[in-house]
Amino acid sequence: MMHMTFFWGKNSEILFSGWPGYDRLGMYLLALFLVFLLSVIVEWLSYSRFIKPGSPNVTAGLAQSAMHMVRVALAYMIMLAVMSFNVGVFLVALLGHTVGYMIFGSRLFKRSESTAVSGNGDLSPFKC
Repeated sequence: MMHMTFFWGKNSEILFSGWPGYDRLGMYLLALFLVFLLSVIVEWLSYSRFIKPGSPNVTAGLAQSAMHMVRVALAYMIMLAVMSFNVGVFLVALLGHTVGYMIFGSRLFKRSESTAVSGNGDLSPFKC
């Protein structure tokens, strides 16, 4: 039976029926790492530049649309994982988005202020 309130513990199902399995700490930690990694990838896609300047509009538009589709699909997977109501999953999703933003979106690792926080990637940042 699925929990309908936040709970602590490794005995939960995340994304797929029977996964990570009950009483399997290693698989639970793997599931947490996967949610963390997906969160970081969503932030990376939000601030990455894959399209070369001067690319034809049709090519650039199709590439942006495909990247947006991947980003939204990953964001929905994270949302579904958080809907397991497991506090550990919730915390690693927040941590992953925070670390991803810190690395790819904030000024911490940027050389110039013009590229930080302005959303100069190929995709516009999520608006929540």
